[in-house]
Amino acid sequence: MVDALVIIPTYNEIENVERIIRNVFSLQRDFHILIVDDNSPDHTAAKVKELQSEYPETLFLLERFSKSGLGTAYIAGFKWALERSYAYIFEMDADFSHNPNDLIRLYNACAKGSSDVAIGSRYATGVNVVNWPMSRVLLSWGASKYVRFITGMDINDTTAGFICYKREVLEKINLDKIRFVGYAFQIEMKFKAYLLKFKIKEVPVIFTDRTRGASKMSKGIISEAVFGVIKMKIKSLFNQYEI
Repeated sequence: MVDALVIIPTYNEIENVERIIRNVFSLQRDFHILIVDDNSPDHTAAKVKELQSEYPETLFLLERFSKSGLGTAYIAGFKWALERSYAYIFEMDADFSHNPNDLIRLYNACAKGSSDVAIGSRYATGVNVVNWPMSRVLLSWGASKYVRFITGMDINDTTAGFICYKREVLEKINLDKIRFVGYAFQIEMKFKAYLLKFKIKEVPVIFTDRTRGASKMSKGIISEAVFGVIKMKIKSLFNQYEI
């Protein structure tokens, strides 16, 4: 029985989706994959359906009607996973910025170690980022330091999106009360796990910026993270923050 599900949100990932699926399925440990596609105009979902004939029992597709944000895509995936028997549920990008080989290391941190949440961390042992301009590195690194300072979380890479959750963590968090939809979603999920006193471990990884397709980063996403973190922390101090 396969106990691990990798959730991969997609929007216009036709250049990457087949390669990422085949890479995950070639690993020595067995994983299932759920692609959550936001009605990609480039027919990403059609490619996944084509591959489902090759992987009928291990590759799944959840189609949504519009581009509704990274956070809502993951929440839809989490709910899908919790309706089934998966014990370990992963977040991973489709663009190979996250190395599929590291899935096993994250899995082992939770399944064989004592962690409830394992984070594929770019900053646990310095700065392990490839192909980013220095301005982007400083923005990301500085954002993580800012979030760590405001929230008090002992996490170096607070904005990381390469994560393994034990089922119990997602069952305890009220997914309907997640407020952020962009990259701040990653911060909010970690903060709620932290407040619930789950054990969080950072596993050092090398992050490689996408070589195909386009980045989804925007000023609105950054603004949501900067101002949302302060609001989130203040509410938690006055017991007004719903977990």
